[in-house]
Amino acid sequence: MADEGGGGNLKQQLAKVFEISLRATVPSEADVEPLIAPGKFGDYQCNNAMSLFSKIKGKNAEFKNPKSVGEAIMKNLPESEMIESCSIAGPGFVNIVMSRTWLAKSIQKMLREGIQTWAPRLSITRAVVDFSSPNIAKEMHVGHLRSTIIGDTLARMLEFSGVEVLRRNHVGDWGTQFGMLIEFLFEQFPQWENENEIPIRNLEAFYKQSKKRFDEDPVFKERAQKAVVSLQGGESKYRKAWTIICEISRSEFNKVYERLGVQLEEKGESFYNPFIPEVLESLSNKGLIEDSEGARVIFIEGKKIPLIVVKSDGGYNYASTDLTALWYRLNEEKAEWIVYVTDVGQREHFDMFFHAAKRAGWLSLDDNIYPRVSHVGFGLVLGEDGKRFRTRSSEVVRLVDLLDEAKSRSKQVLIERGKDKEWSQDQLLQTAEAIGYGAVKYADLKNNRLTNYTFNFDQMLNDKGNTAVYLLYAHARICSIIRKSGKDIEELKMTGEIALDTPEERALGLYMLQFSEVVEEACKNLLPNVLCEFLYNLSEYFNHFYKECKVVGVPEETSRLLLCEATAVVMRKCFDLLGITPVYQI
Repeated sequence: MADEGGGGNLKQQLAKVFEISLRATVPSEADVEPLIAPGKFGDYQCNNAMSLFSKIKGKNAEFKNPKSVGEAIMKNLPESEMIESCSIAGPGFVNIVMSRTWLAKSIQKMLREGIQTWAPRLSITRAVVDFSSPNIAKEMHVGHLRSTIIGDTLARMLEFSGVEVLRRNHVGDWGTQFGMLIEFLFEQFPQWENENEIPIRNLEAFYKQSKKRFDEDPVFKERAQKAVVSLQGGESKYRKAWTIICEISRSEFNKVYERLGVQLEEKGESFYNPFIPEVLESLSNKGLIEDSEGARVIFIEGKKIPLIVVKSDGGYNYASTDLTALWYRLNEEKAEWIVYVTDVGQREHFDMFFHAAKRAGWLSLDDNIYPRVSHVGFGLVLGEDGKRFRTRSSEVVRLVDLLDEAKSRSKQVLIERGKDKEWSQDQLLQTAEAIGYGAVKYADLKNNRLTNYTFNFDQMLNDKGNTAVYLLYAHARICSIIRKSGKDIEELKMTGEIALDTPEERALGLYMLQFSEVVEEACKNLLPNVLCEFLYNLSEYFNHFYKECKVVGVPEETSRLLLCEATAVVMRKCFDLLGITPVYQI
């Protein structure tokens, strides 16, 4: 009997069975990987026959054509309780029909042992996900919202898959703008050190005022430039002022992270600053850095403009910091996969500094070999006018206000449905938060991240179609079916058995079992929308099942209640990976 390990990942488990057959069919081709994919005429299919035939043609007289290879693969399959039957289609595709009994047992096992047993197993142990990364003294905008939501979901999926994730907030907390901000602080608030209360309420406005002074007043500009030197030289007065400004910003950022339930560890540009000289020196020693028009640069093959790592005034820039951060992550944090989540507009910058790291020998030239780096680009958030999303006064939208509006709109809908009379104030607010914040996250995540998407509250908060509201309601309805049955579901998990006798039960069970391979695909391709699509389809499969199969008060009640519970468990894990809080009552 073949070993069918591999967690809940059907594709991997089938691959193990077919691997045994491939070894027996073509012992001379030891490195052939089983090609298993969802099937058109079966549940899955094995697609090795054609490529295998072209490899062995002329070497092996036993096989006349791809179909004969497919037939041999099928004949050499070891006995397996996973597989009910196989057949050959076309030029050698092996169609696989999974065993109903085995599918039912696998779902039951998950209910008893937990959804963690269906987590995929990735080949790495530690990754860095660099996301959110706003700039100090500036408002977080909807671009940061996308980076925060997408980055958090990628981190959650990797963590679920057994990877230790270093969630890094690479904030812009260093650079020439701080000279201007510090001098303006000294000027506006001479008593700044004695203030019990931090004097600045609106940092964005403060930033704009200081920038105006910097642009219009040459004396102020000179003072600001000197302040940068004092700050970088470590003078305590300037360091303290810098810390105050950073703290004000941080407390604003945290309001957003708190609402979104996002955990991040800040390691900003200033953290890497002390390491820049030694990193640049090592690159220089390798002959990578050259002088060009007064600056120090790295030339990149195929690019007209080189990567500047030291500006002509001797200052460092994004490239010097980003290269140093990458060096730190590889050498100090020992990360195998480093993922950067920023808008697609920065693709060129990442391409260039990834190339530089390859030239330095830090990374392999083959992008599939670890340690590796990936830039996760995303499109713009648009307003309903098709332009960049802004307020009416063309200001950048404050994220806190945006999230609060989503919450208050969903609260209003719940009140209109009379929930304020049924529920406590706490339950009303918690449900409004779960739905409001969940709606904003899901509207972003369900799109392929590379596309632009239109921010529209009415669409997000619609309870029909592919929205968080529809899915949260669907989950709550499943919970309600279980509650109304009056049965103890925990007890049923231990004593009851699942049977997938009808086509609808079988289709729901089979689709649910594809959860693990979907999470794996979403991790490997860094695409959260793959998981959203699975979640929505799962709810549709459940609807077909519920329409055709009465659950309560029939001989199959125990089995069908367990199928309801298994659907709810998988939905809850999808919500968890998307950073959405489930709703149990509606």
